[in-house]
Amino acid sequence: MARMLYELAGSDPARRFSPYCWRARMALAHKGLEAECQPWRFTEVESIAFSGQAKVPVLRDGDQVVFDSWAIAEYLERVYPDRPALFPGTPEASRFIAAWADTVLNAQLVRLIVSDIPQWLGEGQQAYFRASREARFGMRLEKVTEGREERLPAFRAALEPLRATLREQSFLGGEAPAYGDYAVFGGFQWARVVSRLALLEPGDPVAEWRERMLDLFDGLARATPSCGT
Repeated sequence: MARMLYELAGSDPARRFSPYCWRARMALAHKGLEAECQPWRFTEVESIAFSGQAKVPVLRDGDQVVFDSWAIAEYLERVYPDRPALFPGTPEASRFIAAWADTVLNAQLVRLIVSDIPQWLGEGQQAYFRASREARFGMRLEKVTEGREERLPAFRAALEPLRATLREQSFLGGEAPAYGDYAVFGGFQWARVVSRLALLEPGDPVAEWRERMLDLFDGLARATPSCGT
């Protein structure tokens, strides 16, 4: 059975925007492993029922089924040890970076871009997305992102740990990217695909790092339909 990665997509199947699916996609590319990428949408629970849960990414590798971006990375590292390492050094450092991306970066990003997402979804998906996210936030999506331009300086300030690191080295992994880079990049790619909001200023070391990430693997991430910000 061919290797297959189920990824969240919009009405355009090429517009893949989940930060966690991007982590898995970049991890596969890092390992030099090909996978057929299957677009998946929010309400298509039955199509991934074989995984025993209802979220993507899901990786099917022969008879093996793995879900959750971190579990997929661990699986790839364990099963393909002869390929480039995702966790140079120890996995614990990458786990910390992924946790920072989840709880700080993505938690702030969603409040800046969530109202931009429905335009990229089909009609039925729009209704589901609005209802579920507005219930989560307790307000309309447009209210969540209201005044976001004024909040950008605080968001940029929160990136200082990244900025300080990337002033000294090309990637969070050092001279070459590692899983920590993909964990953080997934959030920025999510925003780039769905929103025209300019998150980063020209000359910011984080912006320059993002450009390097977009160029990896023959421009894999850059080739995805995006708003180009």
